[in-house]
Amino acid sequence: MAERKPIESWLTDMDGVLIHEGVPIPGADAFLKRLRESGKPFLVLTNNSIYTARDLHARLKRMGLDIPVENIWTSALATAKFLDDQRPNGTAYVIGEAGLTTALHDIGYVLTDADPDYVVLGETRTYSFEAMTKAVRLINNGARFICTNPDETGPSLEGPLPATGAVAALITKATGKEPYFAGKPNPLMMRTGLNAIGAHSETSAMIGDRMDTDVLAGLEAGMITYLVLTGLTTPEEVEKYPFRPSHIVDSIADLVDLV
Repeated sequence: MAERKPIESWLTDMDGVLIHEGVPIPGADAFLKRLRESGKPFLVLTNNSIYTARDLHARLKRMGLDIPVENIWTSALATAKFLDDQRPNGTAYVIGEAGLTTALHDIGYVLTDADPDYVVLGETRTYSFEAMTKAVRLINNGARFICTNPDETGPSLEGPLPATGAVAALITKATGKEPYFAGKPNPLMMRTGLNAIGAHSETSAMIGDRMDTDVLAGLEAGMITYLVLTGLTTPEEVEKYPFRPSHIVDSIADLVDLV
C-alpha cells in the first residue's frame, strides 16, 4: 500500500468525539486549541440538523469548547448545498428545526406545502403525525424525498430517541419512495465540507465514533480515518464490519500530538 501523505486538514464528528451527553470529552479542548494554533483547515461535523452553526458555536462555547462558526458543518448545510446545486431557487416542504429551515432560506429556497419540488426531512424533537401525513401525500403527488441524515436514533440524557432515519422509514413504507440522504455516511457531506475549507481528501483525516457513518463516510471520501472509543462503538463491534478504520484510539486526547 502506498504511504499516505501527511495530514494537513482534519474533520471530526461532534457527539461521541468532542462531547458526550452535553459534557466535553477530556482532551477535546486541547485538540481544538492545537488545531486553531496550527492554522490547519478543520471542520467539526454533525448529522444533527436541529441547530444552526451559530447555535452550535454558542452551545459548545458554554461547554468550554471554542469552535468558530465557519468551522462547523451540519447535515442541514450539506443538504442545502446539495439542493442548491441540483435545483437552485427551488421549493420545499420541510419537517425540521431552525438549523434546516435557515440553511434552506439562505440558499433562496421557498418553504411551502403547495406542490413543492422536494419534501425535506430533518431532525426535530416534535415529529407530528399531521406533518408526516402531509409529507406522504406530497411525495405521492410527485415531490422528491430528501433526508438530512439516516441516523435511526439520537442521544439524550434519558436514552436513545427516534431520529430522522426512523421517521424516513415510516414515510418510505407509506409511499414506496426511498429518500436521498445528504448527511453521513454519504461522502457528499465530506467532500462538500472539504471544499468549504479548501482541503483535499488525500491529505485529510476523519475522526468519528461510529463505524456506519463517520468511518464509512471518511473511507468512501478517500480520507484517513480514526475511530475513537468514547462514543457508540466498542472494539468488539469493529470486527462485525467488512471495512476497518485506518486507526483505533481510546479518545481524542490521543490525537492532540498529531496535529
